Amino acid sequence: MSKHEIKLGDWGTLSADAKAIRTEVFVEEQGVPAELEMDSMDALCLHAVAYEADGTPVGTGRLLPDGHIGRMAVRKSARGSGVGGELLQALMVQAKARGDLLVALSAQTHAAPFYQRHGFAIEGEEFYEAGIAHINMQRSF
Repeated sequence: MSKHEIKLGDWGTLSADAKAIRTEVFVEEQGVPAELEMDSMDALCLHAVAYEADGTPVGTGRLLPDGHIGRMAVRKSARGSGVGGELLQALMVQAKARGDLLVALSAQTHAAPFYQRHGFAIEGEEFYEAGIAHINMQRSF
């Protein structure tokens, strides 16, 4: 059973909470330029935001129309609580339900073991995006 409430919706519905988490994790913690973090794909994606019992948003991710999962971010205070796995599972369920045969993502290299625990396999070589090492990964259904 999920320890967090996961809300799924469009950018218009979830953008305030998703932006706050992504800004904190990617822009403030990791130094990703704000103009790279928010992009035109947000309007086309299914978004997921995880909330603590008190309503505090603690994690987010998105599912792109092409089956890519992206912008997975968990606030430092909630890391290790299982919220990342809950978000990933929720997005994978949605991808499978709409008929996607696989999901893919570009993981920060340090997070690859997390995705491997959820059935993802590494594809190709490491590369850098926004100055951070990444690796492509995918999982078939």
